[in-house]
Amino acid sequence: MKNVFKYSVFTLLFMATLMVSSCQEEFEELPQPDEQQTIMASSSTAQLIERTSSNDGSFDNIVDGASCFALNFPYTVEVNGIEITIDSREDLQLIEEIFDAFDDDTNILEIIFPITITFADYSEIVINNKEELRALAEDCLEGGADDDIECIDFVYPITLYTFDINAQQTGSVTVDSDEELRVFFKGLDDNDLISIDFPVTLKLYDGTTVTVYSNAELATAIENAKDACDEDDDDDYNDDDFTLERFNNLIVECPWLVREVERDAVNQTDQYFEYLMNFTEDGGVTVKDRLGNVLNGFWSSRITDHGILLNLEFDILVDFNLQWFVYEIEKGKIKLYAEGGNKIILKSVCDVYNEDPNTLREILRECAWVIKKVKNNGDEIDRLLGYEFKFMAEGVVTLSNGVNTSTGSWEITTNAQGRLVMGLTFGENMNDPNRLDPNPNEIYFEWLLSDLRNDRLKFEIEGTAYELILQRVCDDAPNTPDGDVLEIRNVMMGGEWIVGEYNDVVYPDNDFAQYTFAFQAEHVMAITTGQTGPTQAGVWRVLRNSDGKLKVYLNAGVNGELIELTDDWDFVSMTNESITLKSYNDTNVSYDTLVFVKKP
Repeated sequence: MKNVFKYSVFTLLFMATLMVSSCQEEFEELPQPDEQQTIMASSSTAQLIERTSSNDGSFDNIVDGASCFALNFPYTVEVNGIEITIDSREDLQLIEEIFDAFDDDTNILEIIFPITITFADYSEIVINNKEELRALAEDCLEGGADDDIECIDFVYPITLYTFDINAQQTGSVTVDSDEELRVFFKGLDDNDLISIDFPVTLKLYDGTTVTVYSNAELATAIENAKDACDEDDDDDYNDDDFTLERFNNLIVECPWLVREVERDAVNQTDQYFEYLMNFTEDGGVTVKDRLGNVLNGFWSSRITDHGILLNLEFDILVDFNLQWFVYEIEKGKIKLYAEGGNKIILKSVCDVYNEDPNTLREILRECAWVIKKVKNNGDEIDRLLGYEFKFMAEGVVTLSNGVNTSTGSWEITTNAQGRLVMGLTFGENMNDPNRLDPNPNEIYFEWLLSDLRNDRLKFEIEGTAYELILQRVCDDAPNTPDGDVLEIRNVMMGGEWIVGEYNDVVYPDNDFAQYTFAFQAEHVMAITTGQTGPTQAGVWRVLRNSDGKLKVYLNAGVNGELIELTDDWDFVSMTNESITLKSYNDTNVSYDTLVFVKKP
């Protein structure tokens, strides 16, 4: 930024000097395009900047019910009698899952005190009991009364300059985060003058960016965006504060699979499971059963004092004929109910119905795909974790664990509903020296696609408890390396490791003291028993999953104590001498912790 001001700049600063002792209005008008680039710390533009950089306290409303502050991690809560530790934003999903486990129970959450909370200006205080927390929460009115602006964010770094009333620069600072920017403004006096080194880039709620070149453009961008999205500042953690317009747009956006049906207190799910519903803007709705038969009907919606009401009318599908209240919208899911024991749960499936299977074929051929989960009749097959599929031309597919590889065939077709289906077939040559153990035939079925993302695929077998989840792995692509993944891999491959700690039990008292682990090329994990004992091969992988999390897949087999290590672990932290991982344990409703340390 050039710190040389034209004559008009000095004129404006001189006028500001004369006005210092005069009475200031609480808000000034937004700067006009021809104004110079210096603003007062109490100006409306400065207030917009402060609100945009304020700490968002609404993300944990499921815990504290208050949008103007947030609880500091870690802390412990008791959810419907189950005690869990919250270490990150992602862990809040555990609370929602426990709440959503049953639709007709009373949800109770108790915070284990003391806790520390952070306000919008990043100041912190310790709260010792429920009464203190409730007193503070009363100042945060439900429904979005907090001042922070969440629909637009600054892209850092940003450089700012300070001036005295004589237009002399008194300092400069470069900020790299919302907290640094908010604290900078907090330390200013109302009459301090500042300027920003433009251009500045801002990121909108939908992922797009806008670049501004003046205070006027900055203020306009924030003003235009501040009410452009739902900040979800209320206490309704499942985001039930939807409008009729939003619901109508959502229901026609994608096809919907029927997941649960209850009519007059009788469970009808088996009869209607996986029926496909398509709602159209003209009020029509078509339903395809599992054989592809089409049933036609009508739908309409209206707003009532109790929420949105969805009316369904069919000549044949009479169990659906009712006025249904929309009582919950989750990500990819709509829940309907009516009095008298009536319920329908619909799942969004935007991409799994496609008359042209080439889209899925191209996605599968782009990269390798690693097995995240396989369920065989409801039982999870842990021994296949981390195995790698490669889908090639001419219908050839390989499945490898880094040591052995099996070759089979694959094809993508559609069923009678138009749903994408993947068929897998592997040979039965028992004498093949490269034949995989376990047998890949455990996973050859016709798999119905139930979730399609560019980097994750989920398949199910209709009406059964069979499931296959694949994670795309393209991190060997030369143009798109993931530096974090490469760094973790390099450290893990930099020597031999032992389990230094497992669930607070440290070496040599834990169950893995006899084992040494070497993370080798081709994703092979060599596990040696004792100093010179036998070595068995396992599978290891480091990747970034579809949610952006760094994951470490370990497949140490399913026998003995090593089965405890076979899991898709969350990466926590790392030094050259230790690697810390954690994994959510469904059985204990808590996290398992695993720490590898370099072997002495």
